[in-house]
Amino acid sequence: MMDVGRHPNIELMAYSEVEDVSGYVGNFQVRVRKRARYVVESECTACGDCVPVCPIIRPDEFQLGLSIRRAIYIPFPQAVPSAYLINMEECLGDNPIACGKCQEVCDKKCIDFDMKDEIVELKVGAVIVATGMDVYDPTPLDEYGYTSFPNVITSMEFERLISAGGPTEGHFVRPSDLTRPKRIGFVQCVGSRTAYSDTNPNGSRGNPYCSNICCMNTIKDSLLLKDHYPDTDISVFYMDIRAFGKGFEDLYMRSKAEGVNYIRGLPGEVIEDATTGSLTTLVENTTTGRLEKHELDMVVLSVGTIPRRETDLVRQLLTLSRTGDGFLMEAHPKLRPVDAPTKGVYIAGCAESPKDVKDSVTQASAAAARAEILLSSPKIKVEAITAVVDAERCTKCGRCAPVCPFSAVVWKKGEVAQVISAACAGCGTCAAECPFEAITMRHFTDQQIYAQIDAILEDEPTEKVLSFACNWCSYAGADTAGTSRFQYPPNARLIRTMCSGRVKPDFVWYAFQKGAPVVLVSGCHYADCHYIDANRNTVRRVDALWEGLEKQGVRPERLQLDWCSAAEGQRWAKIMRELEELRGSVTAQEVEKTRHTLQGKKVPASSKVWRLKKPTPSTMHCMRCGNEWSVTFDLAADEERMCPACRSNSVRVMLDGRLSTGKGQ
Repeated sequence: MMDVGRHPNIELMAYSEVEDVSGYVGNFQVRVRKRARYVVESECTACGDCVPVCPIIRPDEFQLGLSIRRAIYIPFPQAVPSAYLINMEECLGDNPIACGKCQEVCDKKCIDFDMKDEIVELKVGAVIVATGMDVYDPTPLDEYGYTSFPNVITSMEFERLISAGGPTEGHFVRPSDLTRPKRIGFVQCVGSRTAYSDTNPNGSRGNPYCSNICCMNTIKDSLLLKDHYPDTDISVFYMDIRAFGKGFEDLYMRSKAEGVNYIRGLPGEVIEDATTGSLTTLVENTTTGRLEKHELDMVVLSVGTIPRRETDLVRQLLTLSRTGDGFLMEAHPKLRPVDAPTKGVYIAGCAESPKDVKDSVTQASAAAARAEILLSSPKIKVEAITAVVDAERCTKCGRCAPVCPFSAVVWKKGEVAQVISAACAGCGTCAAECPFEAITMRHFTDQQIYAQIDAILEDEPTEKVLSFACNWCSYAGADTAGTSRFQYPPNARLIRTMCSGRVKPDFVWYAFQKGAPVVLVSGCHYADCHYIDANRNTVRRVDALWEGLEKQGVRPERLQLDWCSAAEGQRWAKIMRELEELRGSVTAQEVEKTRHTLQGKKVPASSKVWRLKKPTPSTMHCMRCGNEWSVTFDLAADEERMCPACRSNSVRVMLDGRLSTGKGQ
């Protein structure tokens, strides 16, 4: 960090936060709020004379509350710049009657209570997101007694206790009586590898993913303790030890050779002896099949990692995707592992997933190299699948602009919409939204898609299932099903689009008019959408189509919606088998009547579900298996709909609780 602070080509803006990002690749405008430190950093020599006179005492965040700090402080040792700052929410101010003591003792006169926040506008060509991660708070896990027993601590607190720069200056003691603990138990996977369930609906008791670093951190800590205090009795309670990196297995073997006891099983409860402060744990050792009792002086909870809370704001500013676990999603896990879906934005470190220092440095180097390649090029190349606006057809309505997940469509009232080709990713959502066919998607034009529908349904249309498949997920999922030799009916005919958001309601309406018995719209899961949130527009349009079909007396379940990732070949095969069963229930007479019924009828463009402003009691109806259940539907929750019985995504929201009788055409 010192090298970064001294580098002539790096401007380090500490104690600052990004408030807004606009623009596109090569031409980003970034607004940064440089928060007032109330200490002139260029004048401060970090002498520390101001600290003893400050009367305000607060827990030290860097030491995790194990020591104290003043209202004027340096956030952590070796901070850059090496200058104090004042937390004005804690400071008594510069009123001489109240305080102002720090200003009086400062020889350099660098304390300025009139300092204001500064807004800095930057123009940059590329952005690297490296916001890191947070650690899991084990407070909800009452069985471990973290909030009840002082000698139950987290692995982060343990690190501060054994650090030479920690609150005890490296003298390892336990918090209750400041004596050295001789029997220590490490509990692994606290907050990690915990499935969602009725008792853990929102992940408060743990997340389903592995946090990657916890096992090796415990192994490192155990070796450190054995080096300094060889007589320490160390027990590690674990589910699985995942020592997967270079040299990691050697460290694991060395730890066992040093006498560290590894017990395969997690404690069910931690009990404290109120007199001595010692702890007792009961553990089922799954290796021996016995219930064991362990007496310990200290329990260390090896806490997992969670996405950094501040990352969500950055994600919104840069229109980034995130995976189901909340971390940022890369453009492609193998071919573009540090690229974000938004062009010119790159991801590094634990913002993308939990990882150790080595992997973080590797990914940071890759992100820097990718940004350097971009910035060193006089021009950038874009794929020839971008949107083009026909100015003569454009009615200046502006409906296309808000649905673009990359803000690539620029529109002002009374003006023709314009597409920034450098920012356009080619999802096609804007073209599907335009009611006047004023937007053309290169290589995925309306005429091309209509021609494919005509060709598919020209002969024996009642024998086929017409499927719109997203290029990145469902189309690739169908490929996976084929290469894996999963058996499913051959009746499906796929039309590939870059995104399910490209599927215009007119395409579905036209397919039914041409005699399609069943139509499937498929794409990425909500958490996997390669175009941020474009598939939400897909759901909105399908909701409108379901309502429109039912209004015309057509069975709405003949239109199906499903999400399928590239790795879910087996799921794709299951969907195809279920749709073939549905196709078999559609008679030739029903198809013919549907063709005549929809002729000349207006294609539905809006759904009453998407006009909801507040949570509403509703009935969810599965269009695949007919399962029904009651919920309070909240549109703002942005949750993927899924039937709990058949796992289909063809779930319709019935606001009045009345479902179709299924007697339509």
